[in-house]
Amino acid sequence: MLDARSAAVDSATSGGADATWWRQAAVYQIYPRSFADSNGDGIGDLPGITAKVPYLRQLGIDAVWLSPFYPSALADGGYDVDDYRDVDPKLGTLQDFDAMVAALHEAGIKLIVDIVPNHTSDRHEWFKAALAAPKGSPERDRYIFRDGLGENGEQPPADWQSIFGGPAWEPVGDGQWYMHHFATEQPDLNWKNQEVRADFLDTLRFWSDRGVDGFRVDVAHGCAKELPEVLPSQAELDAMENADGTHPLWDRDEVHEIYAEWRQVFNEYDPPRTAVAEAWVPTPQRRHRYASAEGLGQAFNFDLLEADFEADQFRDIISSNLGQAKEAGSSTTWVFSNHDVVRHATRYGLPPLAGARIKQGTDWLLSGGVEPQLDTETGLRRARAATLLMLGLPGSAYLYQGEELGLNEVADIPEAERQDPSFFRNPGKDIGRDGCRVPLPWTSVGPSFGFSSTNAHLPQPASFADYSVEREEADPTSTLAFYRQALALRSTLQTDEELEWVDAGSADVLHYRRPNGWESVTNFGTRPCPLPEGEVLAASGPLEEGLLPAETTVWLKR
Repeated sequence: MLDARSAAVDSATSGGADATWWRQAAVYQIYPRSFADSNGDGIGDLPGITAKVPYLRQLGIDAVWLSPFYPSALADGGYDVDDYRDVDPKLGTLQDFDAMVAALHEAGIKLIVDIVPNHTSDRHEWFKAALAAPKGSPERDRYIFRDGLGENGEQPPADWQSIFGGPAWEPVGDGQWYMHHFATEQPDLNWKNQEVRADFLDTLRFWSDRGVDGFRVDVAHGCAKELPEVLPSQAELDAMENADGTHPLWDRDEVHEIYAEWRQVFNEYDPPRTAVAEAWVPTPQRRHRYASAEGLGQAFNFDLLEADFEADQFRDIISSNLGQAKEAGSSTTWVFSNHDVVRHATRYGLPPLAGARIKQGTDWLLSGGVEPQLDTETGLRRARAATLLMLGLPGSAYLYQGEELGLNEVADIPEAERQDPSFFRNPGKDIGRDGCRVPLPWTSVGPSFGFSSTNAHLPQPASFADYSVEREEADPTSTLAFYRQALALRSTLQTDEELEWVDAGSADVLHYRRPNGWESVTNFGTRPCPLPEGEVLAASGPLEEGLLPAETTVWLKR
């Protein structure tokens, strides 16, 4: 007789699942609080996702990546986790989670969930116990506590600044301070503590037993830390080498010992669970260590996300990452938009980024979307061209909810309705990430365009009516129709993880061929160019007779 865990695993993996499904998967990120609201409280929830599974199936994705759905005070959009083995009551229950997994699997869609190992919430039972316990206690050893400087510890241990702005050390009232890379409500865990390591292994098994197929690992490069007795200053930290695995805080070599333990857990399942690392590291070589078969298996490649709409940049990035992935034995990932960055339909309608990352569109955002003027037509045309080029590449394609509708970043959210801590901790300097987290429009009318029966938790602009699922489903030329066609073709054309560049005869044109004769041609220029011979399978925009229009991609079959 099977025990409960074996039954859950057998149910989740029945049907001859492919252990390598993730290598060239199309993965759709859902930010649950902004996807679909089922109970009319203005916040998206798990039953709302379950109700939209037919939409996801028709879109043609292979997997859903679900951003945090755990109990949380939302100090950082759910990345402040109170309990790693439960569902936020505002989003549903564990039973709702199980129903969602069952519906996704029945539709042939895998599920990847976010896991946040660098820090907990300050409401986590461990942290509450740490605050109640004395200095030097086992409870405090789960986190990073240090004595303050000064006669009574009234000064922070160092002048470090958090990622969201403001001090990275917070006093607890007894002369000690705790470290938080991010918001004050997100105390960093001590991954030298064996109890921390063992508990996360239990969490991985908990969700894997419920049918989760993989994990997206938040801040994967931040868990391992080596803090000397005398802490360096922020200026000294900033000047330290960050490419050899010895930085005290980031991308230390020993972080891979943690993920080797995780891999052992993943391999307990059939097929093995997979994972993808969010690892902002200085070189591709460092990134691909996270993607090794002995580690997480895959790592996010954000290089295209940072690139301008230029042929040379795209070709260099694609060639470099495919080469590194081959060397590591993994497959690479491609992404243009997610819950942390300005949507790419907007980025491509603004002046070039020149390699900017976190501050993409900052001037435009700080102006409320007024200056410089956004060219929405050019932005969407380029976004569609870049997306079709990307969907043809070997590796996994990560899509963000709403990009299939051509949504733009929302820049003019009133201050009183903003939620992102980076906005409040950096007034006048950082507008925050709320603009890409505005709830989706499902219909063209209603208090929140079909997202809910009431107003959404973040305000939607009136322009969202023109981008609603309802309106785009009725338009065969819409961005939604384009995504559906491209994803359907991608699944039938998928082939070996190889790519051959074809001489296009122009510096503005990128032309590549996949092993089965499937070809992609992108005109990055501002003038039409000759269209190569072949059967047209898909195009990012209208074609002209014998010509490939400016800022357009076409798929061909010889």
